Amino acid sequence: MPTNATSTPQGKYVKANGLNMYYEEYGTGEPLILLHGAADTSQEWQPNAPLFAQHFRILALDSRGHGRTDNPAGKFSFRLLADDVAAFVEELGLVKPLICGHSQGGFVVLQTGMQHPRLAGALVISGASCEFTEARFETLKNMGIEGPNKVNLEYIEESFPEAVQHWRESHGRPDDPDYWKTFLMQISTMWTTLLDYAREDFEKITTPTLIILGDRDGWVSVDEAVEMYHLIPNSELAILPNTGHTTDLERWTPTVLDFLLRHSTRSKQE
Repeated sequence: MPTNATSTPQGKYVKANGLNMYYEEYGTGEPLILLHGAADTSQEWQPNAPLFAQHFRILALDSRGHGRTDNPAGKFSFRLLADDVAAFVEELGLVKPLICGHSQGGFVVLQTGMQHPRLAGALVISGASCEFTEARFETLKNMGIEGPNKVNLEYIEESFPEAVQHWRESHGRPDDPDYWKTFLMQISTMWTTLLDYAREDFEKITTPTLIILGDRDGWVSVDEAVEMYHLIPNSELAILPNTGHTTDLERWTPTVLDFLLRHSTRSKQE
């Protein structure tokens, strides 16, 4: 039976890997860490978290430099973000948590599985791929993200006012109202640097892993998801029909929840 759940999150901070890391906690039971997408925050999970909290203790993080989590070094890399997750797990004393990430969060889950293969009980990689394609880089250029530390801020502000407003509100800093500009400049290196993975890196991931993708995802192709599925030994693949890149509540959550429940500690004990 599901554990007692709460739909009201509790915002908390923890010192981890040199960061003052913010996270929101829902529900009780086996821990499930949720990692949000690019330039987003833990708020991305508000539609999904209460449903997951009927079964798990939800820990939705603001990643390094996002939302209410600081980034004193001003650096971003998938390796750093994976180490942040591992430090978070250690500081909270979590044992084999389930870890789920979408988009940028999916890439962080992938990296975490490679760097810390014994950390998690199960992994969910949503809307991510095993490499960055030229098509991805071209899309970023069209958005004003032209390369490492090369961001056309004026173009972005003129062309994407709603996104800029969202970043101002989500990543606001009392001492720096234009932090979003610093943020984009710093994170552009991570977004525009080729992933340099070898087959052996994927073979390090022995944790049960779900790779899930919408068939109409504009960032990742079905072929890329299938390739990752073939590379990760203990993985499952779910392609959702008529679904784009966003975490669609009705189509995405049941598939992910089924996987997590099958690989939860409680299920293994039964």
